[in-house]
Amino acid sequence: MALVILSGSLLVFEGLSKLISHEVRYQSKVLQKDWLLFSDQLRAEWAQAALVRVENNRIYINKEGQGLAFGKSRSDDFRKTNEKGQGYQPMLYGLQATEIVQEGRLVRMDFTFTNGEERTFIYAFEKTG
Repeated sequence: MALVILSGSLLVFEGLSKLISHEVRYQSKVLQKDWLLFSDQLRAEWAQAALVRVENNRIYINKEGQGLAFGKSRSDDFRKTNEKGQGYQPMLYGLQATEIVQEGRLVRMDFTFTNGEERTFIYAFEKTG
């Protein structure tokens, strides 16, 4: 009888292990799709835009005379707002932390997601003037 219970427990454990493995692969694929969409949106948004500054972990740009800001909110998302932080458009969810650094025209953003994964986005703004 103990052998049957042990065998059943092992089957349950094996099933749960497979389920967890499948879920991790699925979440990784979802994150990858979200990341690709986000990076494409950001490239399109920043094309033809001028970098104003990076300050307080936010990127400020000027696009067609409009001041815009991009950065992680107090929540778990990375969002686009006007330069005063009003109105918002979430672009990426599930963030634990971001670090944004500017070196000349180059902006580097390091993202840490709540599931522990990390991604980096690097963008070189065009010279202006």
